[in-house]
Amino acid sequence: MNTTDQHIIELEDLSKVFFTDEVETHALSGIHLTIDAGEYVSISGPSGCGKSTLLSILGLLDSPTTGRYRLNGHGVEQLSQSEQAGIRNREVGFIFQAFNLIGDLTVIENVELPLTYRTGITARQRRERALASLERVDMAHRLNHYPSQLSGGQQQRVAVARALVGEPAILLADEPTGNLDSRNGEQVMLLLNELHAAGATICMVTHDPRYASFAERQIYMYDGQIVDEDTMNRLRAKEEERIQALLGRPLDGTRREATPT
Repeated sequence: MNTTDQHIIELEDLSKVFFTDEVETHALSGIHLTIDAGEYVSISGPSGCGKSTLLSILGLLDSPTTGRYRLNGHGVEQLSQSEQAGIRNREVGFIFQAFNLIGDLTVIENVELPLTYRTGITARQRRERALASLERVDMAHRLNHYPSQLSGGQQQRVAVARALVGEPAILLADEPTGNLDSRNGEQVMLLLNELHAAGATICMVTHDPRYASFAERQIYMYDGQIVDEDTMNRLRAKEEERIQALLGRPLDGTRREATPT
């Protein structure tokens, strides 16, 4: 992984607009963001705020409507899909909420998979690198098992090993604890901490403030924009007040007395 003193991620005035049935949905607006080599960043905010859309763009799974994006020195927003796919395979490791392991492949075959799309790597080298990656997440003893034979926490560890095997510049984690109970979720978060301490650059999307606090830098999003923590708290408070007004009662479950007329 790249740990030199440079920006891995550089976003300048990024926006994303979805067009459906002549309706414009502004998912992202005016995003400016840098992530340096070796940083651990969390992105949090309410559902629909744009954080998953932003992560998809960071991982070259989607393209911005306007703005500039540089990934580990590459200007990527204007590249073709095939060019972006090549950079994505080299520079990005993905950790998904749903694990996304292939059921009819063994653990080590799943971990090897990203390397099969690279030229110049022999089958023996793929196997050696996959085994080393599994050892990093303490799953080498399960290399010949299938995903269905593993617990959710174990499957996510294998998914982390798959993300690591290509030695990417950055790990992108999309709600990595979303399908796990609290105990296994904490174990995955501790694993990410260990990887960060060893030099990994990590950007994680999470809705859970407990897990967001594991990162060394927290970014907050609201309605497609990056905001500071005070602004986020103020907007959340206003939203709660609006919901209370609609319900006619506080959100603590108690009902307000009706005003006599």
